[in-house]
Amino acid sequence: MRHDKASRLLELARLLAGTAEGLTLDEMGERLGVGRRTAERMRDAVREVFPQMEEVEDPPTRRFRIPTGLDGLFQSPTTDELVALRTAADSLQALGAEARAAALKTLEQKILAATKAPARRKLAPDLEALLQAETIAVLAGPRPFEDDVVLSTVREAIKSLKSLRFRYEGGSTPGRVRDLTPYGLLFGRSNYLVAAEAEGEPRNWRLDRIGDIEVLDRTSARPASFSLQAYADQSFGIYHDAVEEVVLRILPHGAQDALCWRFHANQRVRQLPDGSVEVTFRASGMLELSWHLFTWGDKVEILAPPSLRTTMLEQLDLAREALDRHGAA
Repeated sequence: MRHDKASRLLELARLLAGTAEGLTLDEMGERLGVGRRTAERMRDAVREVFPQMEEVEDPPTRRFRIPTGLDGLFQSPTTDELVALRTAADSLQALGAEARAAALKTLEQKILAATKAPARRKLAPDLEALLQAETIAVLAGPRPFEDDVVLSTVREAIKSLKSLRFRYEGGSTPGRVRDLTPYGLLFGRSNYLVAAEAEGEPRNWRLDRIGDIEVLDRTSARPASFSLQAYADQSFGIYHDAVEEVVLRILPHGAQDALCWRFHANQRVRQLPDGSVEVTFRASGMLELSWHLFTWGDKVEILAPPSLRTTMLEQLDLAREALDRHGAA
């Protein structure tokens, strides 16, 4: 129990040393999963060990931070942390995300280089054993496009609050040069730049269709009220269209799978008296959702919206055509 308390205090110290703005007591409690009073006691205990802790006035509350960081004695990585980092890098590389994989591998090298030799020697045997015993199962799908020049240019524009100009080989007018305000990047089955032209709404632009990209010397920033996560959560997949209320009924023989499955980040799940499960969420992207629901076979019933039922029927018609082509003569 004593060791557990010590590790929790060290975790809080790392949190306070890893933030420039500082954390409020409520934020400490949220990060550590404890109440405000417990967070207050933990803060006081950390301050005894690290008297350099600062209080930053942020009316109507206060923030706390350790601005000088922590000594390397408290920062040695664990085997599990290094394995997780390597696994994340290997996963990205397997997906074709070479730029992000390389960034994680460089980070791994920096961490090991900053780790004292005795600690590295202690980590090495367990690290090698786990790396040989764990691997990545590569799923079928498109290889995401990650050109380092495109990614670095987009990130430069976002950091400097500047506009982007590029030639776009997609849409209704391929080859047209676009001037846009970058909002962010969406990584998934395909990778997209979220950006808006002039005063328009944000749209998704496929990175593999972007060429001749440059940062313009023109100030441009996304609205302060825009949340990239909220924007991504509007859609079941990548495609954005009208947001609709989706209601699915997973039949009893698929209920257990549904209870362990996440259809959407903001889903609501309810078990029904007949043993089925009702899943409700708001999203756009009915085509991608219908593709996914096809994998559930006879376990799912679409209750709403009508547009999803229509899209599903259209996809089933296409499947029947494929069946006719591949069926017995």
